[in-house]
Amino acid sequence: MRLIRRTSDRSQDDSNAPRRILVADDDPSIATLIQVTLKDPRYEIVAVKNGLEALKAFENGKYDVVILDVMMPYVDGFEACQRIRERSDVPIVILTSRDGTDDVVHGFELGADDYIIKPFKTAELIARVESILRRVEGYKHRAAPPIVRVGELEIDEPRHRVAVRGQNVNLTPMEFELLYFLAANFGQVFDRETLFREVWGYDYVGETNLVDVCVRRLREKVEIEPSRPHIIVTVRGVGYKLAEP
Repeated sequence: MRLIRRTSDRSQDDSNAPRRILVADDDPSIATLIQVTLKDPRYEIVAVKNGLEALKAFENGKYDVVILDVMMPYVDGFEACQRIRERSDVPIVILTSRDGTDDVVHGFELGADDYIIKPFKTAELIARVESILRRVEGYKHRAAPPIVRVGELEIDEPRHRVAVRGQNVNLTPMEFELLYFLAANFGQVFDRETLFREVWGYDYVGETNLVDVCVRRLREKVEIEPSRPHIIVTVRGVGYKLAEP
C-alpha cells in the first residue's frame, strides 16, 4: 500500500470541524472505551481492528491524531506507525502494556509522538489527546519570528519547516517542537525533566528515556556527524542545549 505524504494542518474552512481521531486496537473493549471517553462534538472517532485497516483508513481519510495499539494482527502498531510517519507528520500515539517501556522507546524511534500505557484512566486519555491538539493548534497561532536561524539551521515556524545547510528535513511534530523550544532558548541548558514538561506538556517519566530518543532522532536528521554533535549539544550531568557550530 502506498501512502501519500501530507500534513495534519487544516484549512481555515474546516478549522471548526470536529477533530478526527483514528483508533486502531484489536481489543473491542479498549476501542469502545476510547470511543466512549472521547464522545464529544469536538471529536469524530474512526475505530479499526488492526494495523492493516488503519493504513487503509489513513489512506482514505484525513486525521488529526492517530492512536495505535502495539500488538495487532496482520500489521502491528510499530509497522503502521513507521509507514504512516514516512508519509505524514500527523501526531501518532502508541498504546502499550504497563511493562512495555521498551515498546514506548521503540515507538518513538519509529516516529511516534506520545504514548499511553494500558490500563489507562479516561482522564489521562483525554489529557493526552487534548495536549496534542493544543500543540498542533499552537503551531498556527504562536507569536514568533517568521524564520529562526542558528548557524546552518533554519526554522520556518509558521510553515512548520526546518532546513539544514539549505536542505529541508522532515521532522515529526514532537521533534519539531523540541528543536523549536531549544532554538527559542538558544544557549540555555535544560534537563530532561524540564524538556519533557515544556515540550510534551506533562510530568517526566524517567525510565523510558524518551527525551534522549527524540534528541538522537533529531541529531540523525540535522547533524553532519550525529555521533559528534555540534548543534544539539549534551551538557554532561545536566541536559541539552542548542549551540551554534
